[in-house]
Amino acid sequence: MKTLLFSFILLYLPLNAMTLDTLIESSLQKNPSLESINYRIASMQQLQTVADNFANPNLTYTQNTLTQTEKMSKKTITFTQKLPYFGKRDAKKDIYTAKVNLLSENLEEAKVVLAREIKKEAYRAWEYEKTYEIIEDYENLTKQNIGLFESYLSTSEKQHMGIMSAELTLSDLKIQKNALKAKLDSAYAKISYLADKKVVKLDFSQEMTPIKTDIGSKISFADNHLLNAKRKEVALNKAIVSSAELDNYPDFNLIIGYAHRENFDNYANIGLGITLPIYGTENAKEQSFRSSLLATQSAKEDLKIKIKSQLQRATFAMQSAYDIYHIVNDEALPQLAHMFELTSSSITTGGDLFKYIDILVQKLKLEQKSIHAVADYKRAEADIDAIKGKI
Repeated sequence: MKTLLFSFILLYLPLNAMTLDTLIESSLQKNPSLESINYRIASMQQLQTVADNFANPNLTYTQNTLTQTEKMSKKTITFTQKLPYFGKRDAKKDIYTAKVNLLSENLEEAKVVLAREIKKEAYRAWEYEKTYEIIEDYENLTKQNIGLFESYLSTSEKQHMGIMSAELTLSDLKIQKNALKAKLDSAYAKISYLADKKVVKLDFSQEMTPIKTDIGSKISFADNHLLNAKRKEVALNKAIVSSAELDNYPDFNLIIGYAHRENFDNYANIGLGITLPIYGTENAKEQSFRSSLLATQSAKEDLKIKIKSQLQRATFAMQSAYDIYHIVNDEALPQLAHMFELTSSSITTGGDLFKYIDILVQKLKLEQKSIHAVADYKRAEADIDAIKGKI
């Protein structure tokens, strides 16, 4: 009974409690762009099943205009079947097989890209949300201290300027909140589009682990779907070249006919035709396909270099974000916290509001940098996961 109740709760759990992993898994099930690739794969698989079929035969009926009493009067039925040179049908099927493999790899890469984009947009939304929350806290704190400061009997010019400075800071906080709210709504709108469902809240781990300096050398690119797709494209071009090589050899045409005559004996005939690739068209096409193959192979090698560069940049970004986070939280914020406590307590005795606001703004900026560092770390982590082929 408890298990049934738990399952019921999970089934009707509101979307705003959805985890990032759950959302990605759900998105991969019904994303329109992924469905489009699936349909293309199914279409290509249908063509693959008939790729090695013979071409449709020709059936021809002829009748001359002579009267039936004439010796040359006859009606003829002719059957013609093209017989490709040995291996041509298999080569054609290999091309469609390579196309299916390429589309399948493109599908896996599309899944990885979709997951990465959802992750990065979710981390961006989290960054805006957390920044909005701390600005709201600082806004309330500033309002309280302005009210406390205004309650003092002393109305010196210095104190008045302090109140004006605090009110300007308050206005700036309101502007930041307004801009963040628009960015946050935009981020969730994009997540909803990518996930093909309404999303208003996501939960995920903000854990940051130390970066291993040799992360790049330990990552295998065997599961990188973008590079695998390029490998499949090379295989496709090789299959096309193999087929083009065979096109230089002649095809045969089997011809079988039967003639009917009213006043004379009927007769059958049989013949064999042959195509003559003597004009160089097939050879030119073969050379063109070979050039395409060389271009694809070069593009594959260039892509390897590009992916390694992307991995290095993502690793550097993760390390930088990790270091910034710990500098802010282990060094800067503890030092500022003591200053903030001293200045905050001085406000109750009529202290300098200028100093308080200045420290308040510094603390806010440091906390924003801390949030931004976590978001940068997770975005770089999403890029590395994509390079690994992880969803």
